[in-house]
Amino acid sequence: MKIVLASKSGVRKNILDKHGVDSIVSPSNVDEDQVKEALLNKGADPEIISKNLAELKSVKISNKYPDYLVLGADSVISLNQKLINKPNSREEAYSILKLLNGNKHYLISSVCISKNGAMIWNHTDKSELKMKNLSDTELKKYLSGIKTEILLAYGVYQIEAGGLNLFEYIKGDKDSIMGLPIKQIKEYVDNYKT
Repeated sequence: MKIVLASKSGVRKNILDKHGVDSIVSPSNVDEDQVKEALLNKGADPEIISKNLAELKSVKISNKYPDYLVLGADSVISLNQKLINKPNSREEAYSILKLLNGNKHYLISSVCISKNGAMIWNHTDKSELKMKNLSDTELKKYLSGIKTEILLAYGVYQIEAGGLNLFEYIKGDKDSIMGLPIKQIKEYVDNYKT
């Protein structure tokens, strides 16, 4: 069964392809910053924000593709129960890495499948990561190896690239950390009956 991925993330598309999930891409273009701000103003925690964004993306595209399963996804970083946003500049990326440096944080990946404009399934995966205590020089060297558009689109570290070397330990599924808890998605899609 072909599903629609409501995301322009090349990494998420690659995970689906690698695991034999036939998909087409239709980005939701949801204004994530606006949604996050509204939810934060209501006191939402990072997990609720991640779940809401995944659902919003999925439902929005589901209205355009009736009778298809539409997959929406969102990943956020939670440090001491506080949301860490994607950087808007290289300077902000450096500040975020300084915050995470030497600290344990959580990467929350939420996915939602919708059909005919309504959510029919969702799942949230929470991974624990602890960053090494790195020098300013090491942090700057790491950032210098990432293109600005990648940094702003995907956040301050990419596990699939050199980001793995930033961590003392990672407790969680690699695909989930990269943006899609594929095992749970496949299980749902494989068992889905039209």
